[in-house]
Amino acid sequence: MRVDLGNALATTPGLTTATLDRLDDRVAAAHERIAAGMADDEFGYAALTLPETADPDAIYAAVEGFDRPEAVLTVGIGGSALGAATLSNALDSDVDAYVLDNVDPDETRRRLADLPLDDTVVNVVSKSGTTAETLANFLVVREAMADAGVDWTERTLVTTGESGNLRRLADRHDLLSLPVPDGVPGRFSALSTVGLAVAALQGHDVEAVLAGGRDGMDALAGSLYDSPAYAYGAATYALAERGALTNAVMPYAESLETFAEWFAQLWAESLGKDGLGQTPARALGATDQHSQLQLYRAGPPDKLVTLVRPTERADAPIPETDLDGLAYLGGSSLGGLLDAEFEATEASLAAAGVPNVRVEIDRVDERALGELLFGMEAACVLYGELASVSTFTQPAVEWGKKAARGLLGGGDFEEAEAVAEKRELRID
Repeated sequence: MRVDLGNALATTPGLTTATLDRLDDRVAAAHERIAAGMADDEFGYAALTLPETADPDAIYAAVEGFDRPEAVLTVGIGGSALGAATLSNALDSDVDAYVLDNVDPDETRRRLADLPLDDTVVNVVSKSGTTAETLANFLVVREAMADAGVDWTERTLVTTGESGNLRRLADRHDLLSLPVPDGVPGRFSALSTVGLAVAALQGHDVEAVLAGGRDGMDALAGSLYDSPAYAYGAATYALAERGALTNAVMPYAESLETFAEWFAQLWAESLGKDGLGQTPARALGATDQHSQLQLYRAGPPDKLVTLVRPTERADAPIPETDLDGLAYLGGSSLGGLLDAEFEATEASLAAAGVPNVRVEIDRVDERALGELLFGMEAACVLYGELASVSTFTQPAVEWGKKAARGLLGGGDFEEAEAVAEKRELRID
């Protein structure tokens, strides 16, 4: 992973080299704290050791219990699904991967109607084993499989903690299962059993993903000038302090679109604390040059745009044409056009004084994705250290979970009582 901060200098808001130099002492201190947390396997910091502590053999052994399926369906939500989806959507496989991460009944019915249930592995993921949305969807999926004459116990892989409803269910039915690593919040679990089981089921190289993560670990250093992940984390923190409160992440590869969704959860849930944080926005290059870029370039000066691209990719030539006004495209390629769009967008933002940061990987493959995911996690942890926020907690999310559970009769929670206090101003 490579990071270029040049277009975040002398912008509005913006940085200077002197700003970065002053910040570098704080980065050094934060790196010492992060390294100590990793060494002591502290909650949250343990996520940054996953490239070394995750066991690919255990993952391979679990998925060997299934014949190569036609499809895999992940039932999870948030961090229990997005890491796996990022990898599966980025990498080609003849095993189709799908996700049920919402409880929209229309989508659930459509998805189940389209799946070859007799040749689908259901990958159920919940760290606590009590996540209402995940368990509700799994009960629906289980019933659909039974109705179709499919033995769901032979087609289900469970990834969960040592206790909870899902663990009890797995033990009762002797389901194949994997453990969720201790001390790792869900949104930081992409490089663990949570994110890698689907990759293994699809035939991807799990060891290469972890090797990429180790590349990211090896690149951590006591200076932002020596560490791409820390450079990104420090720059985003400093820009947010100066008013760039929205971070629009814009990959220039369709295969990385889900990565932007994964990043949005990582950034929002980790850093949105105590009135602080940076709102992540998701865009896709070049598509959103024709929609969101207008706002980023000419709207309020409160944004950072993060442009992400692979520098190597398969290409497709554009046929020659003699049509007036289109001849310049002939003889070029779609990849060349996309690169031109990337560089034009970057220059357009810079010309308008909008800070933007370039993040590059060599190509979209297992190793580069492992490094990218690790790098952004490390960047997020560094940002949290610099901002003095509790990076690894999510109290606002827990409040909503309790309210919903109380409304469904799952216990007495005072948060549920707040629903009755809703103010109304109805216009019918």
